[in-house]
Amino acid sequence: MIKSSSDKALIKPNDVVKVTQMNHIVEVQHMEKMNRKANIKKLDRDTYLEIETGEIKEFNHAENRQESYNSLRQTFKKVRYLINNNFTGKGNELHITLTYKENMTDTKQLYTDFDKFMKRLRYKAKKKTSIDYMSIVEPQGRGAWHCHVLMRFNDMDKVFIKNSEIRQMWGKGFVKIKALKGVDNIGAYLSAYLADIEVQGDIVGKEVLVKVVDGQEKKFIKGGRLHMYPPGMNLYRKSKGIIEPERVEMRFKDIKKVVGAATPHYQKSITIQDEDYENTISYIQYNTKR
Repeated sequence: MIKSSSDKALIKPNDVVKVTQMNHIVEVQHMEKMNRKANIKKLDRDTYLEIETGEIKEFNHAENRQESYNSLRQTFKKVRYLINNNFTGKGNELHITLTYKENMTDTKQLYTDFDKFMKRLRYKAKKKTSIDYMSIVEPQGRGAWHCHVLMRFNDMDKVFIKNSEIRQMWGKGFVKIKALKGVDNIGAYLSAYLADIEVQGDIVGKEVLVKVVDGQEKKFIKGGRLHMYPPGMNLYRKSKGIIEPERVEMRFKDIKKVVGAATPHYQKSITIQDEDYENTISYIQYNTKR
């Protein structure tokens, strides 16, 4: 469980940190205690080898709700990494939201419809450019789903597509197209709606966050959308051209070689305690565009 947290990263100059560089976004992570030796080796989805004893054991797939939430948060973190490593707000990038006329609750059907949509779009664009994408599904309060798609038109400097053309290719309902120019942290911009839910007015007994989205301050209930995701659901898909960022280790005192004169725009330390185990994890994020 999370025992405590603070809005200050507890990292000393000589501490070894893990640095994830995603274009102009750089994240520093430090764990007070780190196990560098693998204790298990995964054999398949259901079994693993315990290296110290040589025993083959079965994974326990029965997650409680908190474990499911923690897994979701890790997935959202990976989504932010992938987004910021592949999308920077250039003229050849778009953010498209695909919604349904009806109350679509079947996620398998949503993925089938999305695959057909991408085949139509790629067929139309094949003489001009290849397309890489990330698609992330988002649940709504009424039980419906819609799909956020980040697209990069690789062989073009700028892209413009009429809303009516995308709506016709989608064929299931409404679409919204936005250029990403001017958004300097696209991962944070998109993930604002994935885990947290926007609210109006004051909410008693809930942790409310204030985020700037599209230049406006909006209120969100922290984690308010997590219960809407079914366990084990694949929240995102990506094309082959979407690559993961590199992660390197260095002394924290050397971080200026990576970020230059940039100062942190976010930092936090979290202490996690579970029975006899306790560890403090610190995060610092830099945005070299700011």
